[in-house]
Amino acid sequence: LPPVAALREAGVPIAIATDHNPGSAPGLSLLLMLNMACTLFRLTPEEALRGVTEHAARALGLQDSHGVLAPGYVADFALWDLEHPRELASNFGHNPCRQVVRGGRPISFAGGMPAWAD
Repeated sequence: LPPVAALREAGVPIAIATDHNPGSAPGLSLLLMLNMACTLFRLTPEEALRGVTEHAARALGLQDSHGVLAPGYVADFALWDLEHPRELASNFGHNPCRQVVRGGRPISFAGGMPAWAD
């Protein structure tokens, strides 16, 4: 396990992501990664959610334009049918995503998945 307590204490941002590498890491589900961050690494749901948003953008060098909902940032986000962020990590077998917005524009869904069109 990573030294999560020491990382927290040192203020180190922890990014969470999928790693789709068919040879060694065929993980495509961001919800599963949130679950694993909470259950295996003992992150709180809030820490895990920040890990896939704000800290992930920072890890990619995009912290000045992505990762948070704020004026001047790119409006890429998902709307979830949830009561609390912890449900993203606890219910990973169910996809509660109701809408995806990319560049400020809603993306249509086809067959329950976003139709990623440019």
